[in-house]
Amino acid sequence: MKADLHIHTTYSSDGHQTPQQVIDKCVELGIGIVAITDHNEFKAYDDVKDNGKVIVIPAEEVTSADGHIVALGIDRQIPRDLGIQETIDLIHEAGGYAIAAHPYRRFTGLGPKNTRNFPFDGTEALNGRSTPGANRKSLKLANSIGKPVTAGSDAHRQEHMGEGYLILPDDITTWEEAVKAIMDGKGKPEGTSKGIIGLLTYTFGTFFRWVFRGFKWT
Repeated sequence: MKADLHIHTTYSSDGHQTPQQVIDKCVELGIGIVAITDHNEFKAYDDVKDNGKVIVIPAEEVTSADGHIVALGIDRQIPRDLGIQETIDLIHEAGGYAIAAHPYRRFTGLGPKNTRNFPFDGTEALNGRSTPGANRKSLKLANSIGKPVTAGSDAHRQEHMGEGYLILPDDITTWEEAVKAIMDGKGKPEGTSKGIIGLLTYTFGTFFRWVFRGFKWT
């Protein structure tokens, strides 16, 4: 079963798809599990958790003081701009798992040193918006750490959904079972990476959004 574990909606400041549009696209693409990881928001889960078609994992992409952290399986919103350890602790208190998101991403990645030295529960080994080189290094880093891996498209628009995903067992029926399978290391990352045009578009877009937000990251 395909699980896209990193997707944004209009609850993110840079998202261009509604939670329901995410569900509809998942059905179209054969994605059975999705984690809507809006930037520092937790509202999308309540909108689509009972959709009856796609398993939705309660999640959030948290902006820590040093980079992005994906929180999977949480029961509340995690505040932004805190230190890495405090963010991880709050994710655990919320019943969730802390995943080091796109560790080699310029501007918002945690970097290999932080990813390795803090007690993350897993590493995002493949991200559809990262370059091939960054994804290769992320997978190598994840394997060297030896903890579970995740993967996702990091899609902010429907056309990019499914460009990164984790293959999980087909017999999963709940988000709790999905998270357990991920943490048990049963997932296999698959997908594509961003090409040069996509990289340039992302870099310039990120820079201008950063300026527009008053030099503050999402």
